[in-house]
Amino acid sequence: MKTSALIVGAGPVGLTLAIELARFGVPLRIVDKASRRTDKSKALVLWSRSLELLERSGVSRFLVDAGYKVESVTISADKRPIGRLTMDGLPSAYRFALMLPQSDTERILEEFLNGLGVRVEREVELLNFNDTGENVDAKLRHADGTEEGVETSWLAGCDGAHSTVRHRLGKEFHGETSLIDWLLADVHLVGVPPTSGIDIGWHSDGVLATFPISENRYRIVADVGTAHDGSAHPPTPTLADVQTVLDQRFPGGARATDAVWLSSFRINERKVADYRGRRAFLAGDAAHVHSPMGGQGMNTGMQDACNLAWKLALVVHGRASADLLDSYTPERSPVAEAVLKVTGRITSLATVKNKLGQALRNHTASLILGMAPARRFASQLAGELSIAYAHSPLNARGGHFDPHPGERAPIRPQEPPVGAGDAPRFAIFGQGEGIPADLRSRFSGLLEPSLREPFTPEGLWVVRPDGYTALSAKSGDWPAVSTYFDNLIAKGRAL
Repeated sequence: MKTSALIVGAGPVGLTLAIELARFGVPLRIVDKASRRTDKSKALVLWSRSLELLERSGVSRFLVDAGYKVESVTISADKRPIGRLTMDGLPSAYRFALMLPQSDTERILEEFLNGLGVRVEREVELLNFNDTGENVDAKLRHADGTEEGVETSWLAGCDGAHSTVRHRLGKEFHGETSLIDWLLADVHLVGVPPTSGIDIGWHSDGVLATFPISENRYRIVADVGTAHDGSAHPPTPTLADVQTVLDQRFPGGARATDAVWLSSFRINERKVADYRGRRAFLAGDAAHVHSPMGGQGMNTGMQDACNLAWKLALVVHGRASADLLDSYTPERSPVAEAVLKVTGRITSLATVKNKLGQALRNHTASLILGMAPARRFASQLAGELSIAYAHSPLNARGGHFDPHPGERAPIRPQEPPVGAGDAPRFAIFGQGEGIPADLRSRFSGLLEPSLREPFTPEGLWVVRPDGYTALSAKSGDWPAVSTYFDNLIAKGRAL
């Protein structure tokens, strides 16, 4: 049986990729060796940029309806507040962090995918694959032990940190595992007033992060010591262990009850150098794993999927050269690299044990967070609105006006996001009576039919289907637009 895309792994990343490809009309299959979706909360937060990207398919509203909006992050030291970040000033329709257990995220994404006519094939395991250069020949094993050969044009490994696809590609997972043991608990708290904010507490004996999931349900994350016994995994905590940490580090009395999920972990920070192996790709935890501090991991993976999907769809439908796919790693790898650095630094700061180091950290953080520009920068960084592809091979040279090539294009109220609908189309923002007829005719499969209002009267912009600027030129410079799309079709890169 032949398909255009085979997705291995039906977590949030694989489901996002499947939704994007399905709405673009790409024939696909998505398989997962697990018998059912996760019933654990796992990854908890969806940030502003992820919700913007998911809005293009229409699934964001279902996620938002099911989630809990968090509008601030408060940082304290020894139970005294030293800084507060708010999300209400973000230049986005999603001025909050959406708290939603991964079990619900997967459920909503899968139900939406079913509505597009695609179903996850469960208890189906990828055994091996061979990239012939023209296709990928994959071997699958079903729950009853039968094996199936599948011919696919493209293969996507969204199969997590222990990815079979990554192993078969021979990609090294560079990085390290921390020896600090962490406690994770989703519990109900008694004696705590309702809050719409995240609390990060730095204490002399460690960090305590508290994330509201609903009105009285919270996620508790805390470091609980350094591993010395050589065990591969720290022991699962008890509710009593959680209470001990709360008594030591939480400001005011709080009692943990009704544990929903108790777990422990050590932080892995790893990444592959190249996300592509000819006709096979890696996305999400298969390509990069991060410290959970900041809640960036799942979002980074889902944005991997959104980046790959529109390019793959254009190639499958014959509207662009396969060389377009060469831009996937140069764009997404630096994003994961930056997440690794930022979350690693946050974790290191949070777990400082030296008294002098703690005092210096607390004083410096208080000074920095006292400055409005620093708070805005940190809020946009957390919401992932500052992600850009400044060095993308898809950027046109130059850039006369904001937003410049590689930058996220502003999303104006009441204007549909670029890339919404049943095809990955570019939008042109500029003045005039419309897109010149010759451009509309030559690039009809790539362009929105109508010209959008410019960001400033003097400029002309091309915006990609994922909402990032590809070209910024002077008003009326239609030859630059024509050259850009000629290069995109012929070579998959802007010259």
